[in-house]
Amino acid sequence: MTLPSSPLPGHPHIARSASGELHVEGVALAALASEHGTPLFVYSRQWMLDALAAYRRGFEGRDATVCYAMKANSSLGVLRVFAEAGCGFDIVSGGELRRALAVGADPAGIIFSGVGKTRTEMRQALAAGIACFNVESEAELAVLNEVALAADQRARISIRINPNVDPKTHPYISTGLKGNKFGVAHDRAVEVYRRAASLPGIDVVG
Repeated sequence: MTLPSSPLPGHPHIARSASGELHVEGVALAALASEHGTPLFVYSRQWMLDALAAYRRGFEGRDATVCYAMKANSSLGVLRVFAEAGCGFDIVSGGELRRALAVGADPAGIIFSGVGKTRTEMRQALAAGIACFNVESEAELAVLNEVALAADQRARISIRINPNVDPKTHPYISTGLKGNKFGVAHDRAVEVYRRAASLPGIDVVG
């Protein structure tokens, strides 16, 4: 196949042929639509890898793990690309944990966030050996400590802090105000960290 020679501005993996046909990584979108039908979602593997590489360059020299937020797209094909590249994963449910493990993700690179963790999901994540739980509340911290002790394990945690800062965005997607459900109030952070450090089933790592 002759690769199209006119990449779209700002989109290096999408190009237009001389006849005006769009291609992604050299594959004609019309051919994919003919083969698979429409509507059809097409993702550029190389574009995903380029984005991952850019984030890694940004944190080069620092003790940091780049994690893909599975809430963005939990398609197994997409997840597999990132897992094979050694990317970490940010999950918010037991279902997302299972999908990440199914594509070969390293549990040591999985962060469990979200306000709705159940005891069952906590047990599953502990058994898998994930890197860390992002604890969203004091109540969650207490429950996770109980679950970890019952499993004869220590749960590695960080604590999500709510800074009470207005991002001036749409109220439906705002997460950092005092009235939002996410995270521990910033003026309680030190005390909650002290409490976490004293719990026998908790290991504070972040």
